[in-house]
This record gives sequence, structure tokens and C-alpha cells, in this order.
Amino acid sequence: MKKKNIILIGFMGTGKTVTGRELAKLTGMELIDMDLLIEARRKKTIPEIFAQNGEPAFRAMERELVIELSQRTGIIISAGGGIVLNPDNLADFAKSGLVVCLTASPETIFQRLEKDTTRPLLSGDKKTQIAALLEKRKPLYNVIAHQIDGDRLGPEERATEILRLYALES
Repeated sequence: MKKKNIILIGFMGTGKTVTGRELAKLTGMELIDMDLLIEARRKKTIPEIFAQNGEPAFRAMERELVIELSQRTGIIISAGGGIVLNPDNLADFAKSGLVVCLTASPETIFQRLEKDTTRPLLSGDKKTQIAALLEKRKPLYNVIAHQIDGDRLGPEERATEILRLYALES
């Protein structure tokens, strides 16, 4: 039997990467951070891709990677925050494994990203931009059946809860 994937979805700063690392440690499964993989393959940072190629080009790169990763099994995928903008991404991921949405309040996200200069969609007043972008994307995140509260739970607790869901789905 093929081992299903674990796909972590959520707004930037909700803890996808740190939770993914914890899951990888607990399961021995490979963690693939989509943003890092795109950067490595394109030999550019995400901000450079946005500046030089634009957001639509980046979303196309994301889409290609979703298709590729959905063909694999037994991996943990930390998806970029905007992955929900294309419903085909969620549909493909849902076929390949357990999709979990990590959530956090705008205040928590701001605290985590306040000094982060690598987020192309957060230039200027971060607090306002986080709140507006989160509000806009909230309906897209809310369709994901499994939601894990990143305000209430730390990385280890999030990973434990995800593994409980994974065992139920397998």
C-alpha cells in the first residue's frame, strides 16, 4: 500500500514549515517546502521571482510543482500561503493525501512576520496587509476540512494532532 502524503496549507506565518519539520522528525518522511524548492530550481528568491516575473508567473510555477508533488507518495509538503488561490491545487493535493490547514490570528501572524523581509505581498504596513489578505483568503482556507489552530497549539502539538488525523485517514 502506498503511503499517503501530508500536505500543510495555510496563510504565511501559520507554522507550516516548523510543523512540517516536526512531522518529518516524528515520521521519517521527507519534508518538501514548496517555496524553497521553487527558489532552488529557479535560482531566484521568491521576492526576485515576483519582481522579475510577476505573481502570475510564480503561481504557474506553484501549479506545476503541485502537479509533480501530487504524483509522489509518502512525503510531507509545506505549501505556500497562496496555494489556495487555484482550486485545482487543493483538488490535486486532496487526491494524494491528508490536507491540513494551519490557522493563526492576524496578531500572531504579524508577530511572526514583523521582521521578515522575504514576503513580496507584505511591503509597507504589514499589520494592515496581513489582515486584508487573510480576510480575502479566509473563505478559501475555510473549505479545507481539517483545521489546526496555530495560536493554541505549538509545533509538537500540531504535529501530534496531524498524525492522529493521518492515522484516521489511512
